[in-house]
Amino acid sequence: MLTNVVKLLDVVALTVDIPEYNLWRGQVGTVVEELAGGAAFEVEFSDRTGRTYESIGLRLDQIMVLQFEPVNPDLTSAMTIM
Repeated sequence: MLTNVVKLLDVVALTVDIPEYNLWRGQVGTVVEELAGGAAFEVEFSDRTGRTYESIGLRLDQIMVLQFEPVNPDLTSAMTIM
């Protein structure tokens, strides 16, 4: 498993469905705020025109950081929050 380092403005994907907000696993959003001392993050979901359609606080286990560069396979499996 890759290290899941979460920072402001990271692009993340949902790892779970959240039907009460009409959000589904795989939807992509942007981290806009750290909450609860890094235990959760405010994630903003926007459409193709940049209009926000949902902003919700999510726990680390509900999101994964998307990687746009090759990742070193020797990374530890520990989850780290920055």
